[in-house]
Amino acid sequence: MLLITRRFNAKLTRGLPKTLKLIATYANVSNGEQVEQFRVLELYPQKDVVQKRQVQKPKVAPPRTMEMPTDQDWPSVWPGARTFHPASVPLPLRQGYVEKGVPPDKYVNAELMKIPNFLHLTPPAIRRHCEALKQFCTEWPVALDTDEKCTEHFPVAITTSDYCYSSPTIRDPLARIVSLQIKLSSLYLDTHAKDKLLRLLADRYNAETGVITITTDRCPSRKQNLEYARYLLTAVYHESWRVEPWEAEKSEADMEYFDWDSSVSRTSLVTLYKWPEPPTDYDYETIPHATEYKIAVSDLINNGEDQYSVNKYKEAVKNLLNLKSDDKS
Repeated sequence: MLLITRRFNAKLTRGLPKTLKLIATYANVSNGEQVEQFRVLELYPQKDVVQKRQVQKPKVAPPRTMEMPTDQDWPSVWPGARTFHPASVPLPLRQGYVEKGVPPDKYVNAELMKIPNFLHLTPPAIRRHCEALKQFCTEWPVALDTDEKCTEHFPVAITTSDYCYSSPTIRDPLARIVSLQIKLSSLYLDTHAKDKLLRLLADRYNAETGVITITTDRCPSRKQNLEYARYLLTAVYHESWRVEPWEAEKSEADMEYFDWDSSVSRTSLVTLYKWPEPPTDYDYETIPHATEYKIAVSDLINNGEDQYSVNKYKEAVKNLLNLKSDDKS
C-alpha cells in the first residue's frame, strides 16, 4: 500500500508542470478571443445590392419613304437589281396570304423579299440606258430590209436565255446554255458530204425546216459553250468532206440509201433508149420523162411502198414508155 502511494505522488509531481502550462495557455487564448470575438456563421448570405443599368435605345430615323418627294429621280434611288427594301419603296405593297385576314404589309415581309422585282427597269431608266448606248450603235444597213437577206448574209443564229433567279445570286445555271442554228442550204456540200453530214448530226437536223440545231451546255460559262458550238459545227463540216478509203469499196447493196445516178437502173434506161447502138455516155437528160422516173424510183425505194408511191411509179413508167394513161386506175 505504501508502495502504491509513493508511485502516485511521483506521477502527480511529474505531470503538475504540464498541467500548469496548459492552464496558462488556455487563459491567454481566452483573453485574446475576448478582444477579437468569434465570426458569425451566415447560413443565408445576403446579396449585394446592384443597381441596374438603364439601356438607352438609339434614336432611329423614320423611313426615307416619308421624306421622298413625288418628283424624285427614281433610277438614282433604285439603280440596279436588288432585293426588295420596304424603306426605299414608297408604295403601299402587300404580299402573302392570311386566312380570314388582310395580307401583310411591306415591312418585315419575306414574301416580297423572295420574289424578283423589276423596280430598276422603269420606263425612265430604260430610256436613259438606251440614250447612253446610242453612241456605241450604228445604223441598220439599208440593204438588209427583209428577213431573207439577213439570213443570206448572216446564216448563223445564236440563241441564249437570261433568267430572273430568286436567290442570293443572280446567276442561273440555265443561262449558260447556247443554241446555234444554221440552214443546211447555207453550207457548201456535195452529195457525199451532205449525206455524211446528216448522219453525223443525227437528230440535230430538222428535215421539215432544213435547219441544223447544235445545243451546248457542257461548259460552266456561256462564252465557253458558244466557242464549243462553233467548234462542233466546224468539225462536222470538215469531217463530212473527208472520204475514207473503205468508202470507195462500197457497193450498191452496202449503201444506206438508193442512189439512182449510180445504180443499174440508170444504165439500163440509157442502154434501152439508145439500142441497138451502144451508149457512148449515160446522160439521161435527153430522155423524155427520165427525171420523173428517177424521182419515182428513188421515193419508192427510200421511203417505202405505199399507195401514193406505187401510183406515182406507175404513172412515171407509163409516161416513160409513152403508154396511154388509164384514168380509171
